[in-house]
Amino acid sequence: MSITVRFCGAARTVTGASYLFQTAAGAFLVDCGLFQGQKTLKELNYGAFPFRPADIRTVLLTHAHIDHSGLLPKLVRQGFAGPILATRGTIDLCSYMLPDAGSIQESEVAQLNRRNKARGRKEVEPIYTQADAVASLQSFRPVEYEHWTDVIPGVRARYWNAGHLLGSASIELEIAEQGSPRPVRVLLSGDVGPEAKLLQPDPEAPVNLDYVIAESTYGDRLRAATTTMLRRQHLAAEVREAAAAGGALLIPAFAVERTQELIVDLVDLMEHGEIPTAPIFLDSPLAIRATEVFRRHAASLDPSVDADRLLNSPHLKFTETADESKAIMRLSGFHIIIAASGMCDAGRIRHHLKRWLWNERATVLLAGFQASGTLGRFLQNGAKAVRIQGEEIRVAARIRMIDEYSGHADGAGMAGWIAARRPISRGLFLVHGEESAIAGLAERVAERIIPAAKVYQPILDDIYELAGPEPRVIDVDHRRRLAPEAVTRLDWHNEMSELTLDINDRLAAAADDRARGVIIRRLRRALDEKA
Repeated sequence: MSITVRFCGAARTVTGASYLFQTAAGAFLVDCGLFQGQKTLKELNYGAFPFRPADIRTVLLTHAHIDHSGLLPKLVRQGFAGPILATRGTIDLCSYMLPDAGSIQESEVAQLNRRNKARGRKEVEPIYTQADAVASLQSFRPVEYEHWTDVIPGVRARYWNAGHLLGSASIELEIAEQGSPRPVRVLLSGDVGPEAKLLQPDPEAPVNLDYVIAESTYGDRLRAATTTMLRRQHLAAEVREAAAAGGALLIPAFAVERTQELIVDLVDLMEHGEIPTAPIFLDSPLAIRATEVFRRHAASLDPSVDADRLLNSPHLKFTETADESKAIMRLSGFHIIIAASGMCDAGRIRHHLKRWLWNERATVLLAGFQASGTLGRFLQNGAKAVRIQGEEIRVAARIRMIDEYSGHADGAGMAGWIAARRPISRGLFLVHGEESAIAGLAERVAERIIPAAKVYQPILDDIYELAGPEPRVIDVDHRRRLAPEAVTRLDWHNEMSELTLDINDRLAAAADDRARGVIIRRLRRALDEKA
């Protein structure tokens, strides 16, 4: 009997997590995430799935983050009719996050179509609508941690707390293997949280597996050991410097959990007089709703943190409507704005960046992973100018990074998590990381934890046969949606943005109009030669 897994996303990239399992009894999916980052990857969201949605019998969802759940409404709209199995915390969060994602797609497509109409281009359709997302919520079914659940005939699953996000899980699978008295045992890590993460317990998972499919987001990175006190001291230092500069402190933050962690620490620091008292504007309708979910689940969070009280602080100001959001932009002194998205690729944070990036009094504090090709990554890498909604913005604000709020284990943490799963008899697949991160984690675990020959680094749309003593790549000539290099390198759109900024810099630096004319004629000749 054949048992296969197809890596439909999060293969040498951190987005679009989706793993298709095929057995004699049918097909099921683990995660169905949205691709984020560069346009080449985002275009996959608009294309056909690499399978027929109607053929999928069940979806197992590790957690609510959009890079793991964000294409579920499209899946349902295109014919998937089975259950989506998730923890209660994940279902609660998805009930807000998926409709919010649909609403964002509708509004962004409406803006794009206005620009397309002015340029004489065709209109485009959103990936799915808010109504599609609401309809998909009817498919969710709750599961409990550490209890076996039937998936399809011959397959059962058990969810373990991954310590990453409210409701997050690693998923253990047992798949019946023909001719063998024992099933094939597979563990998908989902996203694994670091030790001593604020609000979440340490991750848990089983041992003695045939295969592990492990995330590698920070596989090539080691963080300095931290504690709650050290994390808050670092945040306090950044806030004090931002206050001294006299402008806004912008914190692009993932709406779910990262935002709530930051609020808890900011309020606590203000109450203890360690940072100046200032309004904290939570400018994200999704983050506001997610904060209510965290309040409801406060009893299941870290008992040492009075999350319910801190998340109700008078220092915290909710700005839900567009008019309330615009009103913040009239402020000029020190204040704090927390807004999505965490990678600066969508949402209200982009409007605040347009308002403040050029101002040397402002501070932008990046508090999470910035994927390749995102605006957040360009800021992190020291870009002198960026383009936001087609407009060039010079970067004069202080760009700072704080890593202690990461929801992911670092390289050493993931290596330790993998080691604790041993024995892993047939193979370790490293996914959900950029090439350098996967290579770094592979080097860390090879030989010391698992033989190097048993470590695999799948490419997007690779299919592996799991029945048998070791995994085997099959159908190597099948049609890929993208060439492997298109997943891992900056695409033409990123290069075009950089070129446009470079041309503008060169023209601005030219001595006079005559010199600018020379530059333009050279560019014209280069274009004519290519033609």
